[in-house]
Amino acid sequence: MKRILLVFSLAVQLVPVPRALAAESSTEAVKDGGQWVYVDTTAIPSGLRHVKHEAVFGKYAGGYNLSVLKAIDRVQAHAMDGGGYFTGMKAVPAESPIGYKLKLFGKALLVPPRTTSYCSGSSYAVLIEALNYIFPKGGSKLSPERREALRMQEPDGSRREDGVKYWGKWNDDGWGSNYALAQYSGMGEDIAPRDARPGDFMNVSWKSGRGHSVVFLGWYLDGGRRGMVYWSSQQNTNGFSDVVCSLDSVESVRIVRLTHPGNVFSFDVEKQVKRDLPGDVPGTEVE
Repeated sequence: MKRILLVFSLAVQLVPVPRALAAESSTEAVKDGGQWVYVDTTAIPSGLRHVKHEAVFGKYAGGYNLSVLKAIDRVQAHAMDGGGYFTGMKAVPAESPIGYKLKLFGKALLVPPRTTSYCSGSSYAVLIEALNYIFPKGGSKLSPERREALRMQEPDGSRREDGVKYWGKWNDDGWGSNYALAQYSGMGEDIAPRDARPGDFMNVSWKSGRGHSVVFLGWYLDGGRRGMVYWSSQQNTNGFSDVVCSLDSVESVRIVRLTHPGNVFSFDVEKQVKRDLPGDVPGTEVE
């Protein structure tokens, strides 16, 4: 799920809100209190390209989500101007999911054919960098077959097709982060929109029929209406950037949280996933 154009605006009335319940440490899944949590988007650095995601949004989350927010900063730091957005499977050179040599535990998952990115490659890079933070010595535990399943290219450097192994499921049309993170590897769990916290992974289905793969940064209030903030790569921001948008164009979403990252060392590389899943409608009106 990687091709999307979204126009967004910062002209909103922003409402400061309470802090979320955080996990006790960064070595467990983030806790949520079963209620909507709204971020104060006036605290987001101007320009929407920054490396302060952990500092700005971490107070609303905790646990492994802090590593995810920290990972956004690492990915963004590779292209503070966004890095460019490009899709084109038949272009020469072909599209690149992410524009730098992404590594897991020191081993390359991608030798990028371009310096550009697209949305699912950007969110996947955040997952990989979060695992690097959580398991600094993970290289000694990861089997060759699982590393190969996590690769973003075939061994000859050609494109790994949608649906194939871990990256192919993440990059697939539909709810890619659910297919890969929750079903295929068991590293994550589905989260209801009400319980979403910064650092969760989200797939968005737009009313236009297109989709987007993002890292969720928070809900916000504009008067009595709900909007959202996320980070990803998109055409209208020329690559990596935070985006602040209303929910008027959103058909549905599916949110997955990193809860069992240790399963990266034990998941079944042959496991199949169920693709025919409904999305959740977050709703624009505040109860």
